[in-house]
This record gives sequence, structure tokens and C-alpha cells, in this order.
Amino acid sequence: MMSPRRPILAFALASLILAGLGLRDWPVDGGRAMIFADRALTDFGVALTAEGPAKLRLLPLPRLALGGVRIAAGPAGPALAEADRLVVEFDPRGLLAGRATIGGLRVEGARLSPDAGAWSQPLARLAQRVRSGATERPRWIALTGARFAGGGDAGDIEVELDWPFWSASAEARASLTWRGVPARIALTHLRPTDIAQGRRSPFTAQMTWPGGSLAADGTAAMPEGAGLPALAGQARFETRSLPETLAWIGRDAPLSLLAGAFSLAGSFETADRSVSWPSLRVGLGDNVLEGAGAVTLVSGTATRLSVQATLAAETLNLAPLMGDLARLLDPEPTPLALAPLTGGDLDLRLSAAEGQIGPVQVQDLAASVLVRDAAIEIALNRARLQDGTLKARLTLESGADPADTEMRVQGSLDRVDLGSLLGEFGTARWMVGPLQGQFSLESNARDSAGLLAHLGGRASLAVEGGAIAGLDLADVVHRNGAIAAGALARRNGRTAFDRAAVTLRFSDGIGEIAECGLRGPSVGATLYGQVSLPERRLRARGDLTLRVPADPSRGLLFEVSGPWDALNAQTLPRGEGAELPSRSGETMLSDPLKLPAALGLTGNARAYAP
Repeated sequence: MMSPRRPILAFALASLILAGLGLRDWPVDGGRAMIFADRALTDFGVALTAEGPAKLRLLPLPRLALGGVRIAAGPAGPALAEADRLVVEFDPRGLLAGRATIGGLRVEGARLSPDAGAWSQPLARLAQRVRSGATERPRWIALTGARFAGGGDAGDIEVELDWPFWSASAEARASLTWRGVPARIALTHLRPTDIAQGRRSPFTAQMTWPGGSLAADGTAAMPEGAGLPALAGQARFETRSLPETLAWIGRDAPLSLLAGAFSLAGSFETADRSVSWPSLRVGLGDNVLEGAGAVTLVSGTATRLSVQATLAAETLNLAPLMGDLARLLDPEPTPLALAPLTGGDLDLRLSAAEGQIGPVQVQDLAASVLVRDAAIEIALNRARLQDGTLKARLTLESGADPADTEMRVQGSLDRVDLGSLLGEFGTARWMVGPLQGQFSLESNARDSAGLLAHLGGRASLAVEGGAIAGLDLADVVHRNGAIAAGALARRNGRTAFDRAAVTLRFSDGIGEIAECGLRGPSVGATLYGQVSLPERRLRARGDLTLRVPADPSRGLLFEVSGPWDALNAQTLPRGEGAELPSRSGETMLSDPLKLPAALGLTGNARAYAP
């Protein structure tokens, strides 16, 4: 009697043999294999030709591998891809019914066509099949080692598309190297049938790269006719460097070179070539702002990005922006061409309960930034500064030569507490009183050094009903220019005045002191001379006299001269001519009169004249 183990062993051995044969790639006739595979792809609007060898594997699912493949948009259409190898996996159910039904595709080493129009017909055919409810479709498509024909910015393209026959949702995962930077993309929860039939479909998308990320979650729909999908939902964008990210994707934005770390999050809607943000939260460096905005791609001779936004913040730090603007006064030549900053349009309205402008704090701030082609306007429409108000406007425009820049700046101060303002700059409050003033300046140059050398305009400052703290000027006159020694004298010293004012008229970077004087109950002073912005030097003379009922014949002549960081003050004998004496009554003014370092003068400044 035969042992029951023998049939079992024989069956197992036969199964192993069949499995080994089924898992092996069998060479087949390339022409017939190509015709068989081409027949399966015809319904999707593509035509297939192959010049390389063909191999067939039966297990675990029947699949056909073709070498030297060309995929085109129909028999006479343009080429879509040329690949080293194409693997077609067939659906066993279709084979049992005598049909070549594709279950999956893998394209290896493809050179893809960069012509978007060439893909329109196959995509339209695919959308038509989906709308008709056809269930015969590839369940998965994979693309490995792909690149665009003729070079280009993208390489190392890997794509995986999954749409199981039992699910209404499709998923896609991709990775590529774009301009030398690797990136990964994921798309999930998308319902292709809803998209093809004009209904809205949910979607979740994410893109990551070493310098940032972009994530979106919402709904998508295809508009009638051709066009980009209409999206709506929530999105978040983050980058450690906005200029680097924009350069990487090949897009420019207004003032982007002034930005660093940047984030954007909120609800959004897209329509054709625009994105609107009804609710928006922007992170710019240490600042967090909320509001609404819109971004549009404007067609023209060159496509420009147009940004509009209205944003508000509890606190706003404008110190980085002021640092960039301070380069306009840099003695080292810094190019001023506006082209790198005006690669788009910007209409930005800002407001903040509190703001930081350099070392100065302001409240109730309202500002605007306008950028147009070759023009920038920054306006401080309103700011409350030390119980007063500050307004200013800076306009930069490219000249006839794009390397040249025309600058205009104007502004005003009204009833600003001068003592508190000096404290903001980190210096002693050596003068107190309500400060008011106006300035209007303009220049034209191609670098910061030239900007100072060509500066022209007018500036005036005045303090009504104030006082100089730490110094009694009447006592200085009585002492013939000497200052009373001792901390007590400095602490008790004080010079009250009715008005102190200075007016400067600038021409080619030289500020002529047109009017400068102080008038008080016991003392009066005048000053005249020049301030050189390019050389950063001051040369001025003045007089200090006692007023009635004191002795009006008593007074001093003095001169202040030298570089801003090392001013030297000395008294002059009566009747001194144009030439200065080598030394006469030189004295060091007390600490309360030293100008703050924030204004460009060090603590070694040897004089101050109101």
C-alpha cells in the first residue's frame, strides 16, 4: 500500500517547480509582446513602441517587461517619454476574459517630455474614462530614475501612484532633486472620480525640503474648461530663509531680500492665477502678524508676483528693517540699485499697538509699504512717540540708469518728550522739553557714499519751554568758560530756556547751519557753521551771552570742530578772526551734555552747542 506521504511530497515538489518557473523571466517575441501591451494602452490615448528585449513573468501576477520603450500621445502624436524599461502588470481577471487589462505600470529610466501640451490628450482621455465610470484602469503607476528630456532643473524623479479598485481615494508620493535640492511630495485622500465629474474632492498635500515645508488640507475641484484646480482649505508654509526658497523655486517677490525666517498659515482659496487668504497669520523673524491678504501672478512682458495684505500685531519689531535702511547712510559704498528688491508688486498695510523702531519704542503705529516696478515707498503714517507724534515717508525710485536711485525722505515730530527720547537712545537726559521738527531731504546716487555726497534739503528742530540739565550756562559765562567742579554742581546745574532751535540747509551733503540759537531768561546763545555728512565732521562757531538783568557785556565766543566721534570744543578770545588759535580756554563738557552713541558720537565728544 502506497504511503500518503508520497503524493503530498510529489505535490509539494511540483508546486515548487511551478513556482520556480513562474517566478522566472522568460524571453518572448518582442514584436508580439509590444502589440499586446500597446493594445492595452490604446484606451488611455497613448501608443507604445519598443525596440529592446521582452520578458514575461507569470507569478505572483502576470507581467511583461519591455526594453527601449517610446510612449507617445497616440500613433501620430508627440513623444511623452522614452524609457530604458517598461514593466506592465496585467489584471488576471482580464486575462481570464481574454482581454489585456492593465493592473499596474512601472517606467524605469524615463526621459519625460517637458511640453505640457503634449500631455493634454492622454490626460483628457483618462478623465473621460473616469467620468464614464469605467473600472478598468491601472491600480498603481510607478516612475523611477526619471528626468526631463533636454536637461532642466528636475532630476532623480521617483513617483508612486496608488488607486486600489476597492477605494474611491488615490494617493501619490514623489521625490525629486530640484536645482540640486532634494524634495519630497505626498498627496492623499484625493478622489479622482469626483474631480473628473466636476465635484469637489478632499485632499491632503505636503511638501518638504531641507529649508522648509508646505502643507495644505482642504478641497479641490477642476474649473470648467482648461485651468488650474480651484483649491480651498487650510495651508501652512515655513522656511528658514525666504530669499533662498524663492531663488530655489525660480520666483521673485518684492522686498524678499530683506526677509529671513518666514512662515505663513491660515485659510485660503485659489482662483485661476491668484490665492486669497481671508484669514492669515504671518511670522517674519520675531514678529507675528494677523490679517488678510492675496497673491496674484500678473501677466505682462514678464510675469510678476503681486501681493496685497493688511496685517496687525500687538508688538512689531522694525529694527531689522531700520538696519537695512541705515545702510543708506553707510560711508562705505553700498549699491543702491532697486531691481533686486522690486521683483514684484506689494501693497502692505501694517498696524501695531506697540512698535520698536531701532532703539526707539512707539505706540499706536500705522504704516504702509508700496512696491512697484523700480519704486519703493515706506510710510510711517502715524506713531505715538513719547507723548508726541511721529510721521515719515521714504520714497526710492530708479533713475534713467537702473543702477541710480533717487531718494526722497520727509517727516515731522510734534511735541515729543525730548528727555524721554534721549533715554530711549541710552544716554543721559541732558535736555528736556517738548520737541518738534520737520525734515525734507532728497538725493540721487548709485551707492550710499554718493547718496550722502549729493544730499540736499532742509531740516529743523525746536524745543519750547525746555531746559538743559546738569549745566548752568550763566555760571559758565561767569567762570569764563570753565565748568564748576564736583558732582553736586553738575547735579544742581540747570539752564532753563524759552526756545532752542536749529535749522540746517543741505546741499551736496554739506549742512549749513542757517539758524541755531537758544534764548532763556538768563542766557542766550547762537551758533553758525557747517556739518559735512560725507566726511562726518562738524565745524561751527558761536557765542554765549548773559541777558538782562545780568551783565549783557559778559559773554563767550567758542568753536566746536572735528570728526563726529571726537568733537573738540574751545573758547575764543574776543575779536578772534577767521583763523582759530591753537589753544584758548579749552574745556571738557560734563557727561550730561555728551551726545548719545546712537547718534554717531562717542562719550569722548568734547562739546555740545545747542
